[in-house]
Amino acid sequence: MTTSCPQANRPATAAPAAHTAPWTTPAGRPERVSVTVYAPDPVLYVGIVHQLRQRPEIEFVEAGADDSAQVSLIAVDTVDDETSALLHRLRHDSATRTGLVVGTFESGDALQRAIDSGVAAVLRRAEADQDRLLRLVLAIAKGEGMLPGDLLAKLLTHVGSMQRSPLDPRAASLSTLAPRETEMLRLVAEGLDTGEIARKTSYSERTVKNVLHEVITRLQLRNRAHAVGYALRNGLI
Repeated sequence: MTTSCPQANRPATAAPAAHTAPWTTPAGRPERVSVTVYAPDPVLYVGIVHQLRQRPEIEFVEAGADDSAQVSLIAVDTVDDETSALLHRLRHDSATRTGLVVGTFESGDALQRAIDSGVAAVLRRAEADQDRLLRLVLAIAKGEGMLPGDLLAKLLTHVGSMQRSPLDPRAASLSTLAPRETEMLRLVAEGLDTGEIARKTSYSERTVKNVLHEVITRLQLRNRAHAVGYALRNGLI
């Protein structure tokens, strides 16, 4: 997934929204929030940047700059493997907080994984006008969360349906293993290496590595062998 593209240089043509009050310091001066935008689609990237660059509260930082932006804004259709890998990387950057502009979540599990990966606020792409984008960025910068009501209900329903074990804090994570994760662990148990798993499942080797790494990290395990043993003991494969 291409995580960013050059910022748009064409002049703004849309009138700025006037519904959100500027974020100001106690002294009354406008406070600028540094933002990095990541998007797999250059058109989507340009659209997000074009909306926000009209606002004096926003200062853009290119991806890969030495100084991390206060807010990392990821715009995608769905949270796929490449997005998950990016979220995982950003989660370990203490200097930035992450927001997600997303087309759809395929399940409550996908939503929970995004939250577990450090996403502080979510906005649907269909609702991502200038005013809502600004509110999203300012909420993230202030350390606040933001989630549409129906997505919050979906998340609560999903969490409530999970079988939790008081004896094993990893049981909740174990119960949310996706079929693809289970299949890859089973293939590891059969002795297949990364390349063989990739050919067997028709995924790239990079995706196989990302999926297995995410399972190992989420279950707080040491390596693939440990993950396979843990899954076998719990009757998962």
